[in-house]
Amino acid sequence: MARAAELPVVDLSGDEARRVVIAQGSDKIYQGHPTTLLLPDGKTIFAVWTLGHGGSSGPMARSEDGGKTWTRLDDQLPAGFKTHHNCPSIYRLLDPQGKARLWVFSAWRGARTGPDAMPSIMSEDEGKTWKEMPPLGEKFKCVMTFSSIVRLKDGSYLGLYHRGPGGADKAPLGVLQTSTKDGGFTWSEPRTVAKVEGKNPCEPFGFRSPDGSELCALLRENTHKGRSLMIFSRDEGATWSVPQDTPWGLTGDRHMGVFTKDGRWVIAFRDQALGSPTKGHFVAWVGTYEDIKQGKPGQYRIKLLHSYAGGDCGYPGMELLPDGTIVATTYIKYRPGTEKQSDVSTRFTLAETDKLAAAAPHP
Repeated sequence: MARAAELPVVDLSGDEARRVVIAQGSDKIYQGHPTTLLLPDGKTIFAVWTLGHGGSSGPMARSEDGGKTWTRLDDQLPAGFKTHHNCPSIYRLLDPQGKARLWVFSAWRGARTGPDAMPSIMSEDEGKTWKEMPPLGEKFKCVMTFSSIVRLKDGSYLGLYHRGPGGADKAPLGVLQTSTKDGGFTWSEPRTVAKVEGKNPCEPFGFRSPDGSELCALLRENTHKGRSLMIFSRDEGATWSVPQDTPWGLTGDRHMGVFTKDGRWVIAFRDQALGSPTKGHFVAWVGTYEDIKQGKPGQYRIKLLHSYAGGDCGYPGMELLPDGTIVATTYIKYRPGTEKQSDVSTRFTLAETDKLAAAAPHP
């Protein structure tokens, strides 16, 4: 059985110079659950998040310098966006004609039990203006909207999300997929692709293998009694493998990652690995696709930020800038005191962490 000693830990959590606070929490305001999107210019990043834990959408910010400074855009968005709830996620999708649109999907609009599942706002001008779009509807009732969207070889997109029975946030949870061929306007009939007796797979992070031949999805396992789960597809999501355990070091909640130029994955999440010295904090795993596929430990982990509110952090945005800087964003109570969670980024390069990992204790 794997132990924490398998992986050295690089600790960046005390380096305040790396941090950028996007939205500061207060005694009354809880900034929660951010996701981010880097535009093709390599410097413009959008961030969206909720007010409260699983609360209302509405906030949005834009950075034009790779995440060093941010401008709030809340008052430039459709008024109805504030009625959308739970973990908004932002994506850039191309239609068959090559037109790019930005989409922000949320879990539901208005009442949790209503038919307005997966509402969205959309921009056709790279985020300059936005309009509210119709909810995807009853068939898409969910706990959380798309945790990830992956482009397929035919130009369509695969959306991955999770829900419990009838869309409720209760066990047993399962992971579903749907696809869009028109750049996000319409989606196919959802179908379950991962369900495990006695376990609760959720919050899928889907991505493609470096050679392009395979899809992988890392899944949070919400009983937290063992490791996270992973599934693989070699036919563009038509079929998936039976869920299996991830390597120990990838055990966590709400994975999100970037693929670096030297062929490694850097995947951030809330650490839930049993026996981990960083359990409950915001961490990243560094390794190769083959490490994931073959169940190997990986190279090392990074403690990105320390949580002063137990395990109530994570749900990251991960962006890789052209110069190799990784911008990892999370909601977290990043310092002691009475303030609730803030949305915070930390910045690093693998050149920096590789040096620190080489000097870290390792069995």
